[in-house]
Formats: sequence, structure tokens, C-alpha cells
Amino acid sequence: MSTTRAPAVQARQLVKTYPGDVTALAGLDITVERGSVFGLLGPNGAGKSTAVKILTTLARPDSGSATVAGHDVLRHPERVRRAIGVVAQNSGADPVATGRDNLRLQGRLHGLGGAELDRRVAALLERFALAEAARRQVKTYSGGMRRRLDVALGLVHRPEVLFLDEPTTGLDPQVRAAMWDEIGRLAAEDGLTILLTTHYLEEADRLAGRIAIVDRGRVVVTGTPDALKGELRGDAVHLELRTAPGDSGRVLLEGALSALAGVSEVRCDGPRISVRAVDGAAAMPLLLGALERAGVAVHTATVARPSLDDVYLRYAGRRYAAAASTTTEAPALAGGAR
Repeated sequence: MSTTRAPAVQARQLVKTYPGDVTALAGLDITVERGSVFGLLGPNGAGKSTAVKILTTLARPDSGSATVAGHDVLRHPERVRRAIGVVAQNSGADPVATGRDNLRLQGRLHGLGGAELDRRVAALLERFALAEAARRQVKTYSGGMRRRLDVALGLVHRPEVLFLDEPTTGLDPQVRAAMWDEIGRLAAEDGLTILLTTHYLEEADRLAGRIAIVDRGRVVVTGTPDALKGELRGDAVHLELRTAPGDSGRVLLEGALSALAGVSEVRCDGPRISVRAVDGAAAMPLLLGALERAGVAVHTATVARPSLDDVYLRYAGRRYAAAASTTTEAPALAGGAR
């Protein structure tokens, strides 16, 4: 039996490798408190989906341990499955069945039936604005409608923990924003524990009360989005050079810029230079002057408040976009498993 004091999700030192010497998880640790929205943030291939596969009993770790809703995922997988809902990256709905029939089938798989099932299906269709389309085949649904149905399918049996694996990938911005609103309502109104994986910085910033930034299969930092950004005092200054300096030139540039007053955390990544500055506007002419004296041409220069991209840079040592272009992982969580 689960205990009220146990975290909703807890993973300790999860390790998972795949053929070809691919390390998906390299000692991942997370703790998700009950009734919270927790985000696993990282580029594609960072290990997020592999972590979800283990936590939802669809894969076994090479080592490490995990509990979900107070149940050990290895010793009591059947208890975990009864306690969770899963919305995978790819839709698990039967495209030739109607939306209503998909929900009814999902309910029966969880032991629901009769008037109880009818009430639950009707409530979910209404809640997710699918009542008018309930008798249509799912293959006629728009992308946003399918995604809402996927979430409804994950909620039929009233789970304790809902896993959302990249829930808005492939949706257009307007539909994505609507999905964000619905996820926010699930947490605020239902008190549901939600573990969200995403590679969208804005999505994690908006939805998650706490996030764990994942890089190369391990968590590099955990905290609230505001607290993590607040650790980066001052402004973020980003400069893009017309040409990337060589290794020796990079070292010289980093040294010259670090010596400027009010400037810290100088990083040169190819043609891109990022620094922290107490006052970005005041530091900009100093930075541009130093680069001009070094004979380096600047293409663009911007000043911004700290973002999760800057947090990622600090703790992972590279830009988010650069990480996304180099990481690899096993195939994502398949649709249909709930």
C-alpha cells in the first residue's frame, strides 16, 4: 500500500544503456512531491523518455531504484500501473474507433463498467471539449483534438500520477497554448500529480512548479524555474561573432572579457559568446570595445534577463540548441501504453 508521506515519484541512481553502447541514463535522481507539476527538461535524447519508460514499468533499469505512488516499479509493477495514467508522445487512440468508444475501452481495461463508466466518459468528453465529436472516428480529429483525447484516456481511471511525455510536440502554437491551459487546470483543480517531460523551455517555465534539467542522462540541477533563473544575477549578454575563433583565440577572448568590470561567467561556444553582467546595458559598450580591440567583428548583440537557456548553459556547460543537435537516445515512449 502507498503511504501518504511517500513522494509521488522517487528515482535513485537510474542507469540504462542500449545496444551500441548508448547510455540513456547515467545515474538519474528525481523526487516529485504529491500534488505538484514536475518537469523533466532537456533536449531530445537527454534521457527523459527512457526515465518515463522505467517509471511507468515499460522498461527495466540496469541499476538503481524507483517508486511511484509509494510502489516499487520493479517489485510491484501491477500496483504502479493501477496508480498511473500515461500520455505518450504518439497517440495511443484507435483511429478507426470513435472518441467515445476509445474512452469506454480504456475504462473497461481498468475495471470500470455500467453507469459509473458512462458518467466518467461523459464527464471527460465534456471537460475536454470533445462531446460534439464523440461519435466521430478519431482519424477525423485535428491534432489538438487527438491530444485532448489522449489526456482524457490517461485520466479515465482517476490516476494518482499522470505522466505526460512531450505532450505538445508537433502542435501549432495556438493549440499548444490551449493544451498548457488544460494541464494547468488539471493540477490546480484536481490536485493531480503530473510528471511532464518536455524539450520546450517555455513549456517547463510556464507549467512546472519544479524542474529537473537533464543532460546526458543525469540531472544537473533541480529547483523552481524562478529560483534557478534568480541564481543568475544580473543580465545575460549574448554576442554572435561573424567568424568563430580558434582554440587559442577563444582562450584569449574569454580572458579579455572576464577582466572587464561587472562581467563574469564568460563562455565562448563557436561564434557565440555568452556572459553575465551586473548591468547588461552598461557592459555592452565595454564588451564591444574589447572585441574591437581584439580585431573580432560582431554580427549581433543582445541583452536579456536570465532564462532557462542560461540556466542550462551554466549547469550543462553548453547551449540548449547545441545539446539538442548532439544527444542521442533510445526510441521514445510508444503510444498505446497506459
